[in-house]
Amino acid sequence: MEKPRIVSAAEWEHAREELLKAEKEATRALDALAAQRRRLPMVPFRTDYVFDTPGGPATLVDLFDGRNQLVAYQFMDTGPDRFCPGCTEFTNNIPPGALDKMAKKSVTWVTISNMPLAQIQAKKAQMGWTMPFVSSRGTTFSDDCGAGGGFMLNVFLRDGTDVYRTYHTYARGVDRLQFARNVLDLTPYGRQEEWEDSPAGWPQRPTYG
Repeated sequence: MEKPRIVSAAEWEHAREELLKAEKEATRALDALAAQRRRLPMVPFRTDYVFDTPGGPATLVDLFDGRNQLVAYQFMDTGPDRFCPGCTEFTNNIPPGALDKMAKKSVTWVTISNMPLAQIQAKKAQMGWTMPFVSSRGTTFSDDCGAGGGFMLNVFLRDGTDVYRTYHTYARGVDRLQFARNVLDLTPYGRQEEWEDSPAGWPQRPTYG
């Protein structure tokens, strides 16, 4: 396995300072994107879906749990007794206590899937997941969001009984929310996945391999 080249402390400090400039530029760019995101308009969204939840049938308004913002992750349905490895990894990534912190800002989290609720509940018990998890099976919610049979993160705002969609993202947009992957991006060998631009000789493997 190849390794980063060894240099003097002075050379390393210079290289680190050069990288820091690029990192600061990226941070400012992300701050600007967040500011632009907060200024997105919103679009009315249907509220007549009936989700299957452990507490019984619930509407989209019910999923807000009394708060005015809702973040909903659409977990892929890949068939009976099968679970998308990427969605499973993403769900495992949600830090303990994060949802309580979000709730203090009037943000509710819910994970939604077209899987039957019984399948969801069994997986939750197996994995020790504690976040709210509901079934959209039999509804057009996933299709109406544009997720179809895939995964997606949606953000909604509630005004009384009216609901609006303010944001959505998928693919690498969801990927950037993963704690472990973001930490791995700071390490010499990165995520060790074959799509990464790494020096020759760096360990790499297929994603989810």
